[in-house]
Formats: sequence, C-alpha cells, structure tokens
Amino acid sequence: MKITCSTHKLQKAIQMLQKAIPSKTPTPILTGIYLEIRNQRLEMQATDYEIGIVCSMEATVEQEGKMVVPGRTFSELVRKLPGDNVSLFSEDNGHTIHIHSDRAKFRLVGLPVEEYPVIHKLESDKQLVLADDVLRDLIKKTVYACSNDESRPVFTGVLFEVKNNNVSFVATNTHRLALRRKELASSETLSFIIPGKILQELAKNLSSDLPENVTLSWKNKQLAFSFDDVYFETRLLEGNFPDYNRVIPASFATRVRINTAAFLSAVERVSLLSKDGDYNIIRLQVEENELTITSNNPEIGNATETLACITEGNGIEIAFNAKYVGEMLKTIEEEYMTFQCNTPVSPACLKPASDDHYLYVVTPVRVAY
Repeated sequence: MKITCSTHKLQKAIQMLQKAIPSKTPTPILTGIYLEIRNQRLEMQATDYEIGIVCSMEATVEQEGKMVVPGRTFSELVRKLPGDNVSLFSEDNGHTIHIHSDRAKFRLVGLPVEEYPVIHKLESDKQLVLADDVLRDLIKKTVYACSNDESRPVFTGVLFEVKNNNVSFVATNTHRLALRRKELASSETLSFIIPGKILQELAKNLSSDLPENVTLSWKNKQLAFSFDDVYFETRLLEGNFPDYNRVIPASFATRVRINTAAFLSAVERVSLLSKDGDYNIIRLQVEENELTITSNNPEIGNATETLACITEGNGIEIAFNAKYVGEMLKTIEEEYMTFQCNTPVSPACLKPASDDHYLYVVTPVRVAY
C-alpha cells in the first residue's frame, strides 16, 4: 500500500483512536492501529473490545492495501511530524512500514494484519438521529455523576431513555443523581445503559462548528454512534438501572434562588479549607435572603462566605461534599439557579432557575452541628 495524506488530519484521527488502544492487554495485536486504503480513502481502526473507533479521511492513493502499525509508537511519531503532508507505504505484506514527512523518514515493524479483529460497522434498522449539540448537552449534564466503582457496572453508565416524545440521560453513583431531558419528535420507547467513559470520549469529539446529526444504531447489546467520518461502537451495560423518579423529592420546605456564578465561586473558595482526607465538606446555612457557606479543618483553618439570595420557606443548615456541588454548578449555563431541600438528612435538589428539564439530586453529609 502507498498513500499521501494531510498530517494535521492524520494527527486528529490518531488522537481520537488512542482512546481505544489498551495500555495493558494479554492480546498484543490490540496495541496496534489497523489501516486500510481503498476508494481513495484511508480508514483507521482501534479497539480494546469494549470500545471500537473507526476514522476515515481522504487520501491520495497510489496502491491500496492493509497494515497494522504499533499504536503508541505511531501515535507519538505522527504527533511530531514536521511536514504538512505525510506519505505511508508498506512492503513485505505490511511487515515493514515507511513514514516520510518533509525530510524526516521512519521505518516501523508492522504487526500481523491477519490477526487484527477488524470492526464491521453495525447494520441495524433500529436507529435514532440526534443533533450533535443536543447529544453533547445530554452527556455534559449527566456523565459527571457516574460512579468510578467497576464492581457495580450499572452505576458507571448513563441511562439512555426515550419515551413520551422525550429523550433522557440519567446518571447516578447512589450519592447523587443527574437528569437531563430534551424534547424529541419520536414515537420510540427504548431504554439502555451506555458506559460513561465512552460518552466522555464521544462528547470531546462532538465539536463541529456547524450543526451535524449523529446516528445511533443498536443491535445485540451493541451501540454505535456515526457522524461525519467517525464511527464509535461500544457494548451496552447489562443490569437494572434504579427507578430514578423515586429519588426525586416531590416538594420542598426550603427554596433558594441565587446567582449561579457567585454560588460556584464561593463554593470553590470555601472548599479550599475543607479538604480532609477523602472528605471535602462544606456547610450551607439558609436564613432570610442569605446563604452562608462555611468550612472547617482544624489542621488548616476555616472559611465563611455569605451571599445574597432570595429564600422561601424554612431556614436550614445542611452539609455536602463540595465536589458534588461544584461539579454540578459548572454545568449550569443560566444566570440564576435554585437550591431546594427539606431536612439536613434528606436529598436536596439543584437546578437552573427556569429549566425543569435539568435537575440534580444530591444526598447531604451527616455531620454534628
């Protein structure tokens, strides 16, 4: 095989593919990147069996063919190439690979092409189309609430649900829950759990300047995302996602309306003096039109900050993991948000002031007052 292509486009594709190259694996071939040249295009693949990524791009093709390059070495090399264009060609049936760019020349020992588990794109009549900005928003406002505990796989994923002309993403680690809903002109009713790590990588690549559609296809516990010249494929998580509607309180005794940026800044400042081992506790005290945020660590010091707000209902003092509050506030784009609660030990709710399609439920930390 022999081709010439844009160095920049190749670098961009390789950066995306790296997410599917395992750092440790008992199957050496998975450390490679599969390249196939046909129909004046270069197609590249990487997979760790949990996620598969396929990127394609235009290329000047002199000879079609296939090869597998050592993933990490090839990625580092491509990232540092000096020229605007790069030529790739192989000999000995792909066992030797030559890379030329400007005046730089490299030779790599290839991996056996016949051993690579080539990704065959999912063919299914079960499909749904979402605008890329809608999908990016759904991911951004939920995936941060996933668990990192691999012993409970269901909670490391995001529930994808379509019903009643709405698409919903829901994530929880059992201590907090994020729900984002968007209207969708669809009569579909479906539900499955998508690995959170895959959605994080997907969101990083949904950055087109112009609106673009993303096609979701699913079959046999596999889910694929297709857009532009990119294809993501992943296994769906098995298990029963908890009934999230039971977690959301029906009413609240205390309601606070406050400037989002001011609240976030105060939480970040006060939490600097709250770090103590695995805990990062801040206390919120709600009084008439005032919210006071405090933290205390005997080995470091303490902090207090009071913000103006609009309050309704009872005064209360309640404590939270500062990280859980701060991460959610960073996703609110509205100028004002609401903080609602009932008792110091029952779940509280944070949401944009005028958007009922995005809410966050968080469990307080039990502390001695």
